[in-house]
Amino acid sequence: MDNTKKFRGGLDPAQTLILPFSLDAWLRPDHPVRGLADIIDQLDLSAIYATYSELRGQPPYDPRMMVRIIAYGYSKGLRSSRRIEQALHDDIAMRWLSRNQQPDHSVIAEFRRRHHKALGDLLVQTVQIAKSAGLVGGHDVAVDGTKFQANASKHSAMSHGYMEEEKKRLEEAVAKALAEMEAADQRDEREGDSARADALAADVKFKQARLAKIREAMAALEQRAKESAEAKEAKRKAVAEREGKAFVPKDLSQVSVDEKAQYNFTDPQSRILRGKNDDYIQGYNGQVAVDAESMIAVAAELTIDSTDYGALVPVVDQAANNLGEKVPGVLADAGYFSAENVGAMEERGIDALIPPRRISHTEWRDQPLAEGAPPDDADAKDAMRHRIRTPEGRARYKRRQETVEPAFGNLKEVQGQRQELLRGYAKSRSMWRFQWAVFNLKKLVKAGVSAAARMRGPEGGYTLTAPA
Repeated sequence: MDNTKKFRGGLDPAQTLILPFSLDAWLRPDHPVRGLADIIDQLDLSAIYATYSELRGQPPYDPRMMVRIIAYGYSKGLRSSRRIEQALHDDIAMRWLSRNQQPDHSVIAEFRRRHHKALGDLLVQTVQIAKSAGLVGGHDVAVDGTKFQANASKHSAMSHGYMEEEKKRLEEAVAKALAEMEAADQRDEREGDSARADALAADVKFKQARLAKIREAMAALEQRAKESAEAKEAKRKAVAEREGKAFVPKDLSQVSVDEKAQYNFTDPQSRILRGKNDDYIQGYNGQVAVDAESMIAVAAELTIDSTDYGALVPVVDQAANNLGEKVPGVLADAGYFSAENVGAMEERGIDALIPPRRISHTEWRDQPLAEGAPPDDADAKDAMRHRIRTPEGRARYKRRQETVEPAFGNLKEVQGQRQELLRGYAKSRSMWRFQWAVFNLKKLVKAGVSAAARMRGPEGGYTLTAPA
């Protein structure tokens, strides 16, 4: 009799299974990826499908499957196409999403690059799903911004002043090299040795190409300076008209370029931005508006400015457009305060709380409370300070740090949004918005939004079910 202890199963991975396995049986019933797939399968991806019209060649991967795996990858902090490809082999949830298909990393990267705008626009659909489920709408929105690294180094940037010097040096070097080429050609005719002439030709070609890039960069900086001057002039005219003052236009025919103005040769549309700790990065300034009750991102925008105040109106207007209704209130920090922004919120009928300057924790603790309405003679700053010091103002403003700041923490630490992988403003903006669409998808799954119940209600809306 064999008294050897028996153990369950075996250790041989090459052992043949009697029956084919089911991917669905390998994924636990309450896995969050099921809810993620359920909602993604209800999204309108017609903008992506419409680009596939070629009938010849090997069939492409289903775009819905591609959106599934990219969204899930981003939700887990897997943003590079190679890491997503690896997860398609190693991760059971990824295998379930792709139905055991493994697109190559180049296919994933090309899909993301080709359809970046459609991916970014999914943010609007996630907001509409959240509204249909009753998660957003009718609440304050908290607005904030963060700067993140572009797919470029600040060491790839050059100032306009340095370009002037480099252009002059290269022009002189090219002229000298061309003269040497002429002399080398004459020697070649006499001596039959073309090696020196060939080497000079390659050197001239390299210097001319670099000179062309510098001239192009200088022209771009000059165009930026012109557009900036025109924008300032338009703003000055609008202020004069609003205040009933005479407007005298400036001569913009000769706009000078600041010699410190920077141009990045890797991602020309990114900018050198100043961070919170006085450090500088080559990057973008990402803006978001978050519902102060559900933490759903209702708008997301990208700017190239170090300051935030110019982004407030576009972000709030985008939130209202995405929600399909007026935003009742806005909570923003001191970086968004300006008399123009306060006036713009009042014109839109929005109750905004924006402190004129940063409020320290000591002030929050020790500052006496205010009562009633602000004094009649208070200017915009004093009126805002008074409103924030009221019990109601403090309670409302506290919602900002409880919603938008944790949302940024999740985006950076969990989803890994610290540097953009694509280059250029348009692609970076799209992927910034896509990150928030993924953030919303996770919130919707956690809240128990059932996409399968989309057509059940009398209005065909999404319903809330108990989360699995």
